[in-house]
Amino acid sequence: MSLRLIRISWIIARHRLDTLLPLDRLPWWLRFLLWFSPLRLMPIGRRSRAERLRLALEALGPIFIKFGQMLSTRRDLLPADLADELRRLQDQVPPFPGEHAVARVEKELDMPLSEAFAFFDPAPLASASIAQVHVARLHSGEDVVVKIIRPGIDRIMRQDMALMYQVAKLLSKVPEARRLRPVEVIRDYEATLFDELDLYKEAANTSQLKRNFKDSPLLFVPTIYWPFTRRHVMVQERIRGVPVADLDTLKANGTNLKKLAERGVELFFTQVFRDNFFHADMHPGNIFVNCDNPEDPQYIAIDCGIVGSLTREDQDYLARNLLAFFHQDYYEVAALHIESGWVGENTRANEFAAAIRTVCEPILEKPLKDISFGQVLLGLFQTARRFNMEVQPQLVLLQKTLLNIEGLGRQLYPDLDLWSTAKPYLEQWMKDRAGVGGLWRSLKRQAPELSHQLPELPVLAHQALNRMEHEHRQRHQQASAISAMRRQMARQGKRQHRLRIGLILLGLALAWQPLSQWASGQEWPVLFAAAIGLLLLAWQ
Repeated sequence: MSLRLIRISWIIARHRLDTLLPLDRLPWWLRFLLWFSPLRLMPIGRRSRAERLRLALEALGPIFIKFGQMLSTRRDLLPADLADELRRLQDQVPPFPGEHAVARVEKELDMPLSEAFAFFDPAPLASASIAQVHVARLHSGEDVVVKIIRPGIDRIMRQDMALMYQVAKLLSKVPEARRLRPVEVIRDYEATLFDELDLYKEAANTSQLKRNFKDSPLLFVPTIYWPFTRRHVMVQERIRGVPVADLDTLKANGTNLKKLAERGVELFFTQVFRDNFFHADMHPGNIFVNCDNPEDPQYIAIDCGIVGSLTREDQDYLARNLLAFFHQDYYEVAALHIESGWVGENTRANEFAAAIRTVCEPILEKPLKDISFGQVLLGLFQTARRFNMEVQPQLVLLQKTLLNIEGLGRQLYPDLDLWSTAKPYLEQWMKDRAGVGGLWRSLKRQAPELSHQLPELPVLAHQALNRMEHEHRQRHQQASAISAMRRQMARQGKRQHRLRIGLILLGLALAWQPLSQWASGQEWPVLFAAAIGLLLLAWQ
């Protein structure tokens, strides 16, 4: 652990990433520490700041590369030089040697390479943070790509995750950071990240997404070749398309970018609300465009290693929140947040609604190019801090996907009106979900279970009546037992009362006069009291 931390510190120092910090915005004490830091003794070299950042992220490993991939889609948050350089992390990470790739394929498939493929190119077509892709051809003639997990990558990822857990636990002790639920967020991120190391899971996700969009004009998903797929090797159909970030080629082909951007929004909402199964790693390196019909462009998706889904409750709350937001009903947004537990129960809905209105009103009905996403994020963070809003770990993956989609739309068609594009789709989805059609679909979905249970209803009803009768008898027996216990306790109480009185009278008699003088008859009242006491004692 300490060695990994030392290595991370060394990489940051060697590439002088401290020069990327905005010194004028830092606290004075941090500026002072940086000014007299030993880092300043390291030469910066001739490389640009963007190149140094990219090389540092590549050297740090897959978790940091994925962070750079996400940043590369947010040109509104980064200077142009940084965004351009980080784009190379999407599919131009330094590859591992071709002979290692061949050896791993043969080991996983348990057969010689020539037996599996008629052709295999040892030079990678693309190389990303976790795997690289090679072009090949099957003996049956299909052109395919072979995805191969990087050797030894799981060890590095586990070291980085352990460091992230340590940082998260430290943050959990800070009251301001506790509401961000850092440990839970890291736990969810760890689960999704390590799913990418199992190509069986990615192949299954790809097949599911392909079924969801079968014959759809929105999205094409390549076919998986299961006989040649293993845990660390996956073979799928080779796609032909233009990278979605290659705007020059898209424009040269006459692609309808407005329609492409609108379809991106529709694609997102279709995956989240219709299918409840969404591609959660939609950075530009994983998205291509089929330009065969430029006026009717179609997305092509690859790399389905990370997918997400929501519970029915979160799905409903999210849809209702978005619709209320689109209708500018901020009180409803506030009420839904309180109802779902995303903010405290003691939060005043009217105050929370006013804070949301302040952040959201300036961006509604504006095209993407006129929205400062950085300002919106800052406003949302300040609102969350003021009202102690907790991060919802189950929605982090969705929020990351939405950031990618919004950044993609901003690049393709900056004049896109995100609100007017999404609002009709959500309204129709809510109508279908809550209307007669939604009820009918729910009944059809549950029909097999209902048809299985219907013949058993008489038996189930008889069993329920027997249980009710048995419970009634048990309650009656318990009531009778309790009454008997009360009567027994009352009798015991009377006996104890008589015992106490008898002892008192006998004790008084003995204390009053010695027993030898009782026969004289001079103290007959005392003798009478003693006799009564003895009778009471004998009655017990």
